[in-house]
Amino acid sequence: MKTRLWNIFLLFMVLGAISCSSTKKGQKENEGIENFDQFYNRFHSDEGYQMSRIRFPIEGLNIDGNKTTTWNKNNWDVLTVRIFDVDKKKFKTTHKKTENSFEQKVWIEDSGFLAEHKFKLIGKKWYLVYAYDQNL
Repeated sequence: MKTRLWNIFLLFMVLGAISCSSTKKGQKENEGIENFDQFYNRFHSDEGYQMSRIRFPIEGLNIDGNKTTTWNKNNWDVLTVRIFDVDKKKFKTTHKKTENSFEQKVWIEDSGFLAEHKFKLIGKKWYLVYAYDQNL
């Protein structure tokens, strides 16, 4: 009986050690990953920081009337309004966040105006990876 209790005790000790080890491993993997909310706030308030977090050429288009262009450093329109601060009386908005992505969309119903942006966690830092602006 003592041997059986001893074996059960050892089994729990081994399982506990494995559980602690995997928890520490998961914590280390997440260590140093940039906080999205802090990134997002700074991205919209610091132009230099914003430009450093866009790897041009960026995916997406800028459509203004009959003119369609791809985004580059020279024609980039700095983003200053966070999705949470958009005037909801004038604009419709949606946004979706996952562990490693954030997508936002702003539009005016039946107007031809639409802005869509996608952010992605690359390595341990957040970047804007897609921008689509349409103003018809």
